[in-house]
Amino acid sequence: MRFLGNIEAKIDAKGRAFLPATFRKMLQAAGEDGLVLRKDVFQSCLVLYPESVWNEQMDTMRQRLNRWNKQQQQVFRQFVSEVELITLDGNGRFLIPKRYQRMAAIEQGIKFVGMGDTIEIWGLQKAEEQQMSPEDFSNALEELMAVTE
Repeated sequence: MRFLGNIEAKIDAKGRAFLPATFRKMLQAAGEDGLVLRKDVFQSCLVLYPESVWNEQMDTMRQRLNRWNKQQQQVFRQFVSEVELITLDGNGRFLIPKRYQRMAAIEQGIKFVGMGDTIEIWGLQKAEEQQMSPEDFSNALEELMAVTE
């Protein structure tokens, strides 16, 4: 499953948003019912994980962390405890809890960004602030993709 592109939307007064139809169709085709919502570790956005992707992340993280290491256990606890299980209603809506809206500076306008196996949710203003200039983007991409011999 590869979520691609970006779609602007709005949340209602109760904090509900419609998951874009293109993303919903991909989830349905993959047989995904559950979603997991979490604030991104590095950016001021939220991340929606299909349940199978979340479970893979948990398995990978658990394999890398030692249950008998205090700091590693704390990292794992914090990562998994700051999530919200999401279910779409019959209309394809889901609730973005108020605390998550505050964490990601989400007001009324949001932007869904397909990130391959996850979907980011940005407040519109934050989404624009995070964009690189076209020149910076092309330079960074050139550096990342340059073939070294």
